[in-house]
Amino acid sequence: MSFFKKSDVVIIAVILLVSLAFWLVYDSVSNDRSVKAEIYYYDRLAETISLDGSEESTFSISQNPNVIFRVDEDGNIAFIASDCPDKVCVNTGKIHRVGEYAACLPNGIILKIVPEGDRDDDDVDIIL
Repeated sequence: MSFFKKSDVVIIAVILLVSLAFWLVYDSVSNDRSVKAEIYYYDRLAETISLDGSEESTFSISQNPNVIFRVDEDGNIAFIASDCPDKVCVNTGKIHRVGEYAACLPNGIILKIVPEGDRDDDDVDIIL
C-alpha cells in the first residue's frame, strides 16, 4: 500500500506550478513600482521616507531616538538598533517590497512599505 497515488502527485505538482506562476507575476509587477516607507509611532504616522535609492542614510524618529533605521542605496530599509529587550525588529532584516512590514512592538513602532503616490483599493496592505 503506497502513501501517494499517481493522481495525488499530479494534483500537487499542478498546485505548485500555479502558485509559482502567480508569485512570479506578482513579483514582476511589484518590482516596477516606486515605493516609500511609512513609520508609525503607535497609531500615528511619524515619518514618510522615499526609497528611491539615491543615497544611504541613518536616522531615528523624534518620538523615540533610541530606535535607529537605515536606508540603503538599493532602496532597502531596516531597523539597525533598538533599546527593546528582544531585538526582533533588528533581526527582521531589510524590507523593500509593497506590503512588507517590520515592527518594534515594545517601542510601538511599525515600519511598512507602501506604493509611492496615491493609494488604490487594489493595493496590497500587508504580506504575511
